[in-house]
Amino acid sequence: MPLYTPEERKRRDASPWTLVQGILAPVQFLVFLISLGLVLRFLTTGEGAQAATISVIVKTLVLYTIMITGSIWEKVVFGKYLFVPAFFWEDVFSMLVLALHTAYLVSLATDLPVRGQMLLALAAYATYVINATQFLLKLRAARLDQARQDAAGTVGIARAETAL
Repeated sequence: MPLYTPEERKRRDASPWTLVQGILAPVQFLVFLISLGLVLRFLTTGEGAQAATISVIVKTLVLYTIMITGSIWEKVVFGKYLFVPAFFWEDVFSMLVLALHTAYLVSLATDLPVRGQMLLALAAYATYVINATQFLLKLRAARLDQARQDAAGTVGIARAETAL
């Protein structure tokens, strides 16, 4: 079954939220890489706790932004904010990613030692990597599906021209 119906594909291609997601996803990945480096530096050397903490907060804010704009995108394309059949499991796992990042923010307001906070951040980051992989695989499937549809259309046109 194709990821998008022809109508959904048209809405996806016409939506400015598609561009927003296309910009935010690599920005979030870049922020993740920088933050991961800072968190690992702190965990291995004990240095840079403040930089690591700020980086995880920034990563979490970018995550919230992409989640909100992504749910708006789903509403525009599929008519529902979350858990559409095409992205159901990605959205389910996104909730875990969001919960762990939010737990990190909550840990900042508690007496959890900084090392524990950074380990929580790593757990959140591990789920983010899994979730990002889910979306990349879905994007690849959509591209392959589009290529198959385009090829089928080309074959159909060629057959029609031959019949004339």
